[in-house]
Amino acid sequence: MEGCIACDLSEGRRPLPGGLIDETERWRVEHTVGPLGLGTLIVKPKRHVVHVADLTEEEAVELGPLIRRTAALVTQLIEPEQVYVTLWSHADAVPGHIHWVVQPVTRAAMDEFDDYGPTLQVKMFQRARVPDPSAVERFAHDAARVVVKDGT
Repeated sequence: MEGCIACDLSEGRRPLPGGLIDETERWRVEHTVGPLGLGTLIVKPKRHVVHVADLTEEEAVELGPLIRRTAALVTQLIEPEQVYVTLWSHADAVPGHIHWVVQPVTRAAMDEFDDYGPTLQVKMFQRARVPDPSAVERFAHDAARVVVKDGT
């Protein structure tokens, strides 16, 4: 769907930092384009889906194992204190393409923002500091190699 940032990134109409990291028949894993930190990945359906209730049975079956695999991947590469998995779907207060944010959260990040959980994410968005694009490229390249190498 043209004009949807998630679709535009997947279909090459906008630059995708690091490129595709992992995919299944119905899902894609990419590095986030937002300020949630290096190693924060997005798990999103390949087709434009706005509501979880609109997922097909096949999409739903693939989702759980892919989120687990993606969380294991960021755990292996970042060694965070926790990995947050949150559903995001709004753009300008309008429901948009659903995607799960898989965010490695380190003690250093919690100390820097003096927070954790949803308010940590809010503070990260308020600061609006995106990771260095070359660091994202390196992380995504390493993550894609790990996925291929050991099926994480």
